[in-house]
Amino acid sequence: MASQSAHSEGAELGRFLRARRTQTRPEHVGLTVGAGIRRTPGLRREELATLAGISIDYYVRLERGKETRPSPAVLDSLARALHMDDQEHQHLRELAARAARYVSEPPPAPSRTVRPHLKLLLESLRPNPAYVISRSMDMLAWNPGGLALYAGLDDWPAKHRNLARYLFLHPASRTLFTDWDRQITACVARLRAVAGTAPDAPDLTNLVGELLLKSPDFARLWERYEVTGRKPAHKTFRHPQVGMLTLTSQSLHVEGTPGQRIGVYTAEPGTPDHDALLLLDMTAPVAAPSQEAPAVQPTPSDGTA
Repeated sequence: MASQSAHSEGAELGRFLRARRTQTRPEHVGLTVGAGIRRTPGLRREELATLAGISIDYYVRLERGKETRPSPAVLDSLARALHMDDQEHQHLRELAARAARYVSEPPPAPSRTVRPHLKLLLESLRPNPAYVISRSMDMLAWNPGGLALYAGLDDWPAKHRNLARYLFLHPASRTLFTDWDRQITACVARLRAVAGTAPDAPDLTNLVGELLLKSPDFARLWERYEVTGRKPAHKTFRHPQVGMLTLTSQSLHVEGTPGQRIGVYTAEPGTPDHDALLLLDMTAPVAAPSQEAPAVQPTPSDGTA
């Protein structure tokens, strides 16, 4: 069991390295590309090994998941050679640390229970849309605006309400977001970062498996293996009920409940955007904001409830 787990974790480390290698163009790392035909779109294995100062055999073992204990110096050299940013570098370290631990059993899934005081907090944040979300982007609890902001999401039963599923499978999402392509790229990158350090967790594998099957856009982005953290950002919505509004989003980790976070959208009082939030809150159906979503089940293939 332990050796199988180690191989699985090492394979995840190898997948990440391969994705970054094949997406790193030689000219971006100071290499001159010859006139010959290159079979790989990015760096060759031997080029990366040379840049990182390690043997080609050792690097091949890393990429194939057969080497699970690279030293910190090797990881740092690979990160520099691939021009990784801080978040990618940290993700590489986390994958390597997990591979080296030989974890025999996956950790239990984070709790989906939303504590009563958090439900009260969501209500107190009105008219600002707010919700509690799981690590796999299931909506666990919400206030009226938090659900209504994602137009059409209330068409689905509570157990299907997942923001990644909404982005890729709900037809309303493409018109709701003015930058839908950027939103789906960031969504997949966040899921990749989480799934990379818990590759066998059922809550993540079930969602990823469903989206790989139903969404070519998701499958294309998943293959790229880009990772990033969530940052506060301005988002513009083209909402069918209240029109255009630009909001500031903030994500807060829930203390004492790993895997849960609170998402909140705000607008400056007195602005048209804030007026739109007031209207959204007043017209949203009052539907048990303290309700907890049951465990996630796959949606029908056409994305309808």
